[in-house]
Amino acid sequence: MGFRNRVTRRDVLRAVGSAAGFCLVPTAAWPGEKALQLTPDQTDGPFYPVTIPLDNDNDLVSIAGRPEKANGIITNVLGRVIDDRGRPISQAQVEIWQCDANSRYHHPGDKREGPRDENFQGFGRYTAGDDGAYRFRTIKPVPYPGRTPHIHFKIKGPGIESLSTQLYVAGEPRNAKDRLYNNIKDEAARKSVTVPFNDDPRGTGELLAYFEIVLAADGRYEHS
Repeated sequence: MGFRNRVTRRDVLRAVGSAAGFCLVPTAAWPGEKALQLTPDQTDGPFYPVTIPLDNDNDLVSIAGRPEKANGIITNVLGRVIDDRGRPISQAQVEIWQCDANSRYHHPGDKREGPRDENFQGFGRYTAGDDGAYRFRTIKPVPYPGRTPHIHFKIKGPGIESLSTQLYVAGEPRNAKDRLYNNIKDEAARKSVTVPFNDDPRGTGELLAYFEIVLAADGRYEHS
C-alpha cells in the first residue's frame, strides 16, 4: 500500500526547519547566477537487488502480511528532485536500499553472519510528483564492517540519465574514515549528501531527514 503518497509543503518546511544548520530549500537560480550544487554520483555497491521484491513501496518498515514493524529507529526521509536551476523534475523514479538494523542487506551476495530482519523491506521506490517531491519511511542507517551508515539512492525516469548516490548522516564520526564518502573530494558536493537526522517535531518518536537531489539540466553529473 505504501507510506502516505502525497508530500505536502508543510512536510518539507517541517523537515528543513528541524534540520539544525541546514539551509532553506533553494529556489530556482536566476539567469546569470551560479547553478545549484549537483548531487554527486556514487557507486551502486554490490547489493542493489538482483530481483526487485514484490513489496517495493515507499514504506520499508512494514511488509505486507507481517504484523511486526522493522527493528531500528524509524525515519521519514523526504525531499525533492530538481535540476540545477531549481526546477522540479516530475515523474522521477526514486529508489532506495540499505542494510537492516542487524547490518545485513537482503541480498544473496551478503554472506556475513547474523540474522536478517525479515520485517524490513530493504528496498523501496517512489515516483515523484509534478513538484519533484518524494518520501520514504525507513530506518536510520546503521554501519556495517568497512562502511559508515548510509542509504543508497538511484534516480531514473523518462529523459533522466540514471544517477546513483548515497545519503550520509551528519555528525556521524565514521564518516571521517569512510573511503567512498571521502572520495567525494569537493567539499560542497560532500556536504550536499550529508544530512541531519533530527527528531520529528510532531513528537512521534521518529526521525526526519530532508534530502534534496539536484540533477544537471543537460544530463551531466559530478562523479566521485
